[in-house]
Amino acid sequence: MTDQNPPAASPPPLPEQSAADAARAAETPGAASPVYDPANDPDDTGVPVNPLQDPGAAGRGFVSALFDLSFRTFITRRLAGIFYLVGLIAIGIGFLVYFVSGIVSGIAFLPFNLGAGISAIVATVVIVPVVTFLAIILLRFVIEAVVALIAIAENTERTAENTRR
Repeated sequence: MTDQNPPAASPPPLPEQSAADAARAAETPGAASPVYDPANDPDDTGVPVNPLQDPGAAGRGFVSALFDLSFRTFITRRLAGIFYLVGLIAIGIGFLVYFVSGIVSGIAFLPFNLGAGISAIVATVVIVPVVTFLAIILLRFVIEAVVALIAIAENTERTAENTRR
């Protein structure tokens, strides 16, 4: 049995300046702050840093990313807001349907059984909004979790690319 050592990995590239030098340069009055340049952006998702500055940048490469069979480009971060909006609309429609039908059912019970009618109305007024609120929280948690997983995957890929050099 031979003792083989794995090849030593090369260290990651060093930054152009130390953190202390960068902090001193940032504290210097009149020093120009770095300007954002999309060509030098390591984040290749097509999502602009500030969508208010360049709203058309969000759609760059979307169709090509949609048909990327290797799944190297993620579209989930771009569509998260749309999924959230659609989910909120669906939850809102469900709220209206269950709230109105619960109230109508409670009113329909009133002539036959006063206690059952009042109970149905009170239960509808209390339970439907609480369940709706919990559904909104759950929707937000799920979308945030998926976006966080995609961000982790993108950052891991970027780290792996930087350590290969």
